[in-house]
Amino acid sequence: MGEKSRSRGWFGWFIVLIVLAAIAFAIVLTVKQKMHKKGSDDEAAPVPGPPGAVTHKYADALKTAMQFLEIQKAGKLVNNKISWRGDSALKDGSQAKLDLSKGMYDAGDHMKFGFPMAFTATVLSWTILEYGDQMKVVNQLEPAQDSLKWITDYLINAHPSENVLYIQVGDSKADHGCWDRPEDMTGGRPLTQVNASAPGTEVAAETAAAMAAASLVFKSTDSAYSSLLLKHAKQLFTFADKNRVSYSVSIPEVQNFYNSTGYGDELLWAASWLYHATGEQSYFEYVTGKNGEDFANWGSPTWFSWDNKLAGTQVLLSRVSFFGSKDLSSSNILQKYRKSAEAVMCGLLPKSPTATTSRTDNGLIWVSEWNSLQHPVASAFLAVVYSDYMLSSRTAKISCDGNNYRPSDLRKFAISQADYVLGNNPAKMSYLVGYGDKYPQYVHHRGASIPVDATTGCKDGFVWLKSVKPNPNVAMGALVGGPFHNESFIDSRNNSMQTEPSTYNSAVIVGLLSGLVTTSSVAQSFT
Repeated sequence: MGEKSRSRGWFGWFIVLIVLAAIAFAIVLTVKQKMHKKGSDDEAAPVPGPPGAVTHKYADALKTAMQFLEIQKAGKLVNNKISWRGDSALKDGSQAKLDLSKGMYDAGDHMKFGFPMAFTATVLSWTILEYGDQMKVVNQLEPAQDSLKWITDYLINAHPSENVLYIQVGDSKADHGCWDRPEDMTGGRPLTQVNASAPGTEVAAETAAAMAAASLVFKSTDSAYSSLLLKHAKQLFTFADKNRVSYSVSIPEVQNFYNSTGYGDELLWAASWLYHATGEQSYFEYVTGKNGEDFANWGSPTWFSWDNKLAGTQVLLSRVSFFGSKDLSSSNILQKYRKSAEAVMCGLLPKSPTATTSRTDNGLIWVSEWNSLQHPVASAFLAVVYSDYMLSSRTAKISCDGNNYRPSDLRKFAISQADYVLGNNPAKMSYLVGYGDKYPQYVHHRGASIPVDATTGCKDGFVWLKSVKPNPNVAMGALVGGPFHNESFIDSRNNSMQTEPSTYNSAVIVGLLSGLVTTSSVAQSFT
């Protein structure tokens, strides 16, 4: 009896010791995991080196997207790569003794709207400046520079004197009353300008931003052209700033297509680009002084678009915070821009406490019925740029209401939006025309919808708009408007809300895909 009791006692204590040891081990393991997690949050990811391995999906999509910029070119085409396009609009600007034949058509029509066209040039420039090395790896840098110059050549000619800027070619009502190929246009091509008597702050400032950004693109390859662009940029910014009136007020007719909701964002956007292009302190003081107080709307996230440049400005000025000298990067006002950019990023991250609810069930950012893909693609472009700023500056994390997120989280979000566009969606269809096996066949685009050998005038061409046959010409690279909030999509030529592409959509998808095609560190300075 005694021996059995003692053995049972020892055995009981042995079990207790094992249990206590297991508890202690679990506690130590938990503490270590917490410490490791904290350390990993604080530890920056390695800085990417030169361009890495190419992701072929995005490389193929980028090559496709670049083609739509070729399709949209007006004027006498040089090295034309699009079999169904030819010379058009050769006399644009002639009534003012100007050559406004170049530039790009806005969408599926034949209008040249200066406001969104300039935005296209600014975003295309930004893309080249951030990701030119990555674009070069897949042979898309030179085509991008060529498309950019096609626009900036037009913008230079559209600015014949310091306080005059031609902002539109064509009458929108008359233009939309016709359905014909651009090569066969017979209608009038009236010109619209802003000047000291009828100013247009936002369109003049956006054009200044485009020229300042483009001056950086061409600085190393064509210094004379770069200097010319910068001269125009400075003049236009001064004109925009000294004559503060919205072009929607000066010229009410523009409200029907590209109505502006305000010019403050364009002034800050243009000054930011001029600061990067010149390094002049006056432009830095412009965005960090009273104008910043008046227009920056710090801490209130906004959507980046042709109409609102605040989110883009915040990300662009964050670049100065990440890479600028200590005396600049320590600026309290500059930190407000960076914090605002972080608020934009936090709103995009789907698991963030401050994540926007403006999404479809399958995670696509969704803001507007018209041209619904503009906002998710533009947002994803900003996210991939900001994530690369973090990586290149060895910034480990951003904080969203106490939750930490890494550059890889931002890139993952950007990839989710790109993949949705390219076919990972309920329709299992690519919204980038020409990419993948299934994409829209009835794009709302005149040139694509009319056979090259068709003879049509202004009105009888509408038979092709109403045709039930797919477009005879593929608008390669067109990013169509996109799905409704319930993720449905009606592929109909008459459904311009969903099937019409635009050049400014092309700019943001080219930007996004260029950022995803491979990885590399971003340049710390554009100059």
